[in-house]
Amino acid sequence: MPNKKKFLTQKKLLDFLISFFILIILSPLIIIFCLIIFLSDGGNPFYISKRVGLKGKTFRIFKIRTMVKNADKIGGTSTKNSDSRLLPVGILIRKLKLDELAQLFNVLNSSMSLVGPRPNTPLDVSYYSNEEMNILRVKPGITDFSSIIFADEGEILDSYKDPDIAYNQLIRPWKSKLGLFYIAKSDLFTDLYLLLLTFIN
Repeated sequence: MPNKKKFLTQKKLLDFLISFFILIILSPLIIIFCLIIFLSDGGNPFYISKRVGLKGKTFRIFKIRTMVKNADKIGGTSTKNSDSRLLPVGILIRKLKLDELAQLFNVLNSSMSLVGPRPNTPLDVSYYSNEEMNILRVKPGITDFSSIIFADEGEILDSYKDPDIAYNQLIRPWKSKLGLFYIAKSDLFTDLYLLLLTFIN
């Protein structure tokens, strides 16, 4: 228990310092892309939606918007590379993985961590098995093993007519297994290792 408490304290400090540093360094880039999105259709450059986090509590996740306004009302929650809802600049943002940068605000408000199982929508969580529910014992993260292994998720979903069904049948179960693996192995070294792999990836 003392080791776990120490790890959580170190993790919280690491989350704050790295998130704050990255936001300061990359804020000009974030502002430029947000301005391009706003000028393209006049909509909010941030996409805000519900996700399920620690202890099953829902929270609002932030992303730089890459799709047309109200895209979630036009189609499903999973996105393939050829999705017609993607903005031209959104394709570039997704390719560079910049849309996830807005989640650093989630880290700063403590609803997420830098490293942890990726959070799912309430609908996706409703499909969780009893084993998968253990994922909700920890804070969700911006990156983990699944973020690296499924970095080409949009490309994988391109092969299927219904990306939501494909996600829940093919990708989510493996993401959950990797999330549980992270929880079992989590320590400061693992977090730093995953952050390095994410940066390289």
